[in-house]
Amino acid sequence: MDKSFQKIRNDFPILNQRINNEPLVYLDNAATSQKPNQVINELVRYYQNDNANTRRSVHTLGERATEEFEIARKKVQVFLNAKDSREIIFTKGTTDSLNLIASTYGEENIQAGDEIVISYMEHHSNLIPWQQLALRKNAVLKYIGLTKDGQLDMEDARRKITDRTKLVSITHVSNVLGVTNDVKKLAIIAHSHNAVIIADGAQAVANIPVDLQDLNVDFYAFSGHKMMGPMGIGVLYGKYDLLKSMSPNQYGGEMIDSVKKYHSTWADVPFKFEAGTQNVAGVIGLSKAIDYLNDIGMKNISKYENELVKYILPKLLKIEGLTVYGPQDTKNHNAVISFNLNGIHPHDVATALDMDGVAVRAGHHCAQPLMNYLGVTATVRASFYIYNNQFDADQLIKAIYDTKEFFNV
Repeated sequence: MDKSFQKIRNDFPILNQRINNEPLVYLDNAATSQKPNQVINELVRYYQNDNANTRRSVHTLGERATEEFEIARKKVQVFLNAKDSREIIFTKGTTDSLNLIASTYGEENIQAGDEIVISYMEHHSNLIPWQQLALRKNAVLKYIGLTKDGQLDMEDARRKITDRTKLVSITHVSNVLGVTNDVKKLAIIAHSHNAVIIADGAQAVANIPVDLQDLNVDFYAFSGHKMMGPMGIGVLYGKYDLLKSMSPNQYGGEMIDSVKKYHSTWADVPFKFEAGTQNVAGVIGLSKAIDYLNDIGMKNISKYENELVKYILPKLLKIEGLTVYGPQDTKNHNAVISFNLNGIHPHDVATALDMDGVAVRAGHHCAQPLMNYLGVTATVRASFYIYNNQFDADQLIKAIYDTKEFFNV
C-alpha cells in the first residue's frame, strides 16, 4: 500500500480515545465505518463554500454544487465500472435502494404465481421488501439454503431458480457469516431463466473490488456510511434499459419533464428517481470517501483484511467454548466474524468486551431468519477494517478471555 497503516490510522480522529480507560478498539465496521479527516473536512468545506441546491439555479454557488454532484456520480460509475453514469441513482442507502426496486420494478413486473428467490443469509433490508411484495402479489418467495460451513449452496440455487423465477436478490457479502457469494455465477443462472438479479453490496463495496461489468447483475445497492462516507447517502445502480422502463418511486420537484394540470411527464434516468432536494453534502462526502479508498486501492484493502483474518480466526477457533459461525478456514472467511461464548448471552459478551474498550455488535444483526436457520437467537459480531491491526485483534482475544474469567465459563 502507498499509505502506511499508521498514516491511515492517524486519519481517523475518533479512534484516538479511550473507552473505560482502555484504548478504543473499534470492531463494528460491518454496522458503520469510521470517517477519515478527508471526508469530514470535505463536508465542512462544502457547507462553508458551495452550499446550494443542485440543478435549480444559474448562480455560481448552484452551478458549483451541481458540478460537484455530477462529478460524484461519474466517480461512482468508474468506481463500480458501470457502463454509464446515468445508471447511478443517489438514495438514502442500501435499504432505500432495495425498496425503490421493489416498489417500482417489482410492482410492475411480479404477478401471481411468479417466484422471487433470496437466501437465508439476507439482511432484513434485502428480505422484507421481497417478502411483502410476494404477499401483495400472491407470488412465491423461495430461500436458497446454506452449506454446513455457512456458504451459499449453489446446487440448491440451481434447484430453486426456475423458469417461473422473475427476480433473484442476494447479498454480495454476508453481514453475519463472513462469506462472499459468487454473484457472477448466480447472475448466469438467473439470466438463463430470464430472471433479473439484484445484489446487496452493502458489505462488499468497502472491502473488495466490485466490477459491475464482470458481475453482470441488473441492480446493485450500497450505502456510503459503510465505506467511510457520511450516513444518509447511498447508491442504486441499475442497467439503463431497466431503469428507463420503470416508473418513478416518488413525485415532486426536479424529477419532471413537464407538468400540466391533469397529467405530467418524467425526466430521463437518473433524475426521475431523484425527486426533491438531494443530500448534496452526502454525495460530495461519498465522492471524497471513494477518493480515499482509491488512494489505498481496493485490492490492497482486500489483501490487508485477508491477512488480519489469517491472524485472528485461528486464535478465536482455539478458545474453549467459543463457536464461530460461517467458514472455519481463513481462505473463505472474510473480516466479518460472528461467534458465541457458551453459557453467556451475546449482549452480555458485548457489554463485557466494551469494558475492555472493544466495540463489537451483538444481536440478530437484522438477520432473524438466518439466526433461526443457525439455531441461535443472536451472535456477537466483530468486523475488521483497514484501520484495525494485530493489536486490535489481540485486544479482542484478551477481552474474550477476561469475559470468560468474569463469568467463570
